Amino acid sequence: MLIRVRSFVVRVFRGKWVRWSLVLLLLLMIVITVGEKRILDHSRERLTGDISVLRHNEVGVVFGTAAGSRGGGRNKFFVNRINAAAAIYHAGKVDHLLLSGDNGTLSYNEPMAMRKALMAAGVDSTDITLDFAGFSTFDTVVRAKKVFGLDHYTVISQRFQNERALWIARAFGVDAIGFDAAAVTEYGSAYTWLRERGARIKMWIDLFIGKEPHFLGDPVTIGEQKLP
Repeated sequence: MLIRVRSFVVRVFRGKWVRWSLVLLLLLMIVITVGEKRILDHSRERLTGDISVLRHNEVGVVFGTAAGSRGGGRNKFFVNRINAAAAIYHAGKVDHLLLSGDNGTLSYNEPMAMRKALMAAGVDSTDITLDFAGFSTFDTVVRAKKVFGLDHYTVISQRFQNERALWIARAFGVDAIGFDAAAVTEYGSAYTWLRERGARIKMWIDLFIGKEPHFLGDPVTIGEQKLP
């Protein structure tokens, strides 16, 4: 029986499709490893969670997420990003906040939820601009340049997203730095790591094919937005 199993395994791995699959898998792993190193090398000196060493930028870009969790409580990713944005605003590290998130339906509005939370944290409403079409990290970063005219700014999110955002910004000629919101560990580091690896693969594909955001639209001047 053991001999038959061994013979079957040998025959399978002699097949061309298996060999090519293994070659492609190896190439994918190499690309991911090299890409990861480039992202980390680029972001290493541009990211910090220490307000005292964060350099000033006129605008901070806050990445949206749902305000509530699936369990019915507050989403800690949201809470920590709001806390980080409010902290660097009050410390004078940014003068204005661009809140970018998903507003794909009438009942779901990440930018307005962020605006409400930041105003409750003492941020002046005149120092807030909303981007209602930040459906992804890619869309937020590209729209910050092409719609809101920003060539340099501070990204505000958890470190894993900041690292990816800085690389996208680099690809579009934006001089961005980042402030890391507190991490959220309750969701499992393995799950977060795997999800982020998938997001980074998608990022490389988007950059390679020259993808554009879902929406661009007319330019918006920071600080001059008229809300409905």
